[in-house]
Amino acid sequence: MKIKWEPYNPEWIIEIAKEQIPEENEIIDNLKQCIKCFKESKAYYYFVYSENPNEPNSDWQFDENIILYSKENGEIVLDILKGKKIGGIEFLSRL
Repeated sequence: MKIKWEPYNPEWIIEIAKEQIPEENEIIDNLKQCIKCFKESKAYYYFVYSENPNEPNSDWQFDENIILYSKENGEIVLDILKGKKIGGIEFLSRL
């Protein structure tokens, strides 16, 4: 499958994270790096290539989920990878 990366502006989710998880400085800083995404669907955007997840040499090494709430988008799940990298976001209201 050919992945089509497109520009992404993470400012809105950075503001939500600053309000809801202000102690997570590393995650907030890493959200600033989310400037290109692959939209798998209207509900899921990837920021890290996810082929062969959690396998050796894969960029996708899952660590945890963090749930944020947005007035416009409802519940949003952040996929946090090892090193606090942001793997993707899922908009639960769009499923």
